[in-house]
Amino acid sequence: MNFQKEIQHTNGFTNIELLANQVVEGFISGMHKSPFHGFSAEFAEHKVYNNGESTKHIDWKLYAKTDKLYTKRYEEETNLRCHIVIDNSSSMHYPIRKEHHINSLNKISFSALATACIMNILKKQRDAVGLSIYSDHYEFYAPEKGSERHHQMLLHKLNDVITTPSSQKQTDTYTFLHQIAENIHRRSLIFVFTDMFQASTHQEQLFEALQHLKYNKHQVVLFHTYQEDTEVAFDFENQPTQFTDIETGDSINVYADNIKENYQKAVKQYFYDLKMKCSQYKIKYVPSDITQDFNTILTTFMIESQKMK
Repeated sequence: MNFQKEIQHTNGFTNIELLANQVVEGFISGMHKSPFHGFSAEFAEHKVYNNGESTKHIDWKLYAKTDKLYTKRYEEETNLRCHIVIDNSSSMHYPIRKEHHINSLNKISFSALATACIMNILKKQRDAVGLSIYSDHYEFYAPEKGSERHHQMLLHKLNDVITTPSSQKQTDTYTFLHQIAENIHRRSLIFVFTDMFQASTHQEQLFEALQHLKYNKHQVVLFHTYQEDTEVAFDFENQPTQFTDIETGDSINVYADNIKENYQKAVKQYFYDLKMKCSQYKIKYVPSDITQDFNTILTTFMIESQKMK
């Protein structure tokens, strides 16, 4: 459950594009110390040369710097299509923030910034990206494109999602995943950002919908967003507290310590069940603590996008 008083007005990122660029640059510089050291900082403009390919487009200047073979990529090349799906139900706006910055994110701003970072890389690689947003209805859909105008439109929409209150909006994620699946016709890499808060009776329908997304050989990654301290560890002061569900408005008065142990066990089991179910359906499951950096998100993107090529 997610609990907090509603605040009607929030401020988004001052410049989500600039912030995403800074996050991506930091990630790329760190790749030299990771298993991705084979990618240069200029990876976005090149692709690794494979034996047997024509040597016509090898970048020999880059070879002189890196001692590795890369071929130049051109604007007409679009090797990857990516569609990003964001859950915008009320629980995704937890914890409530008056202002959003890199060290003060809630689940929706974390998802929006992660999306902007992925878009940043896709733009540099001249790949196509689309976006779907849903809550209690299918709020927004944009097909996969690679133009600058399209990129700016998506960034504007992401900032709107962060700053627009989402009051008592529940969702049946599976309903909208079916609709989204119908909109994506060409093979794509699909990322879904959701906190997975929905009726337990709908779990089977949810995974049927995720399976629908895999139609046409789409590759699906589920980023399960959560706030570790409160939503998992249930780290609250042990005093009489009223917890209010920001999706339903239901409330309960309890001492945190009285339910903490059972709560933690239930959440641990829930995470495990999600992981096992995703494995069964061959869906990449990535637990995503919003208090951490974006390296896990971007590393997953790098791995999964390479599988698509």
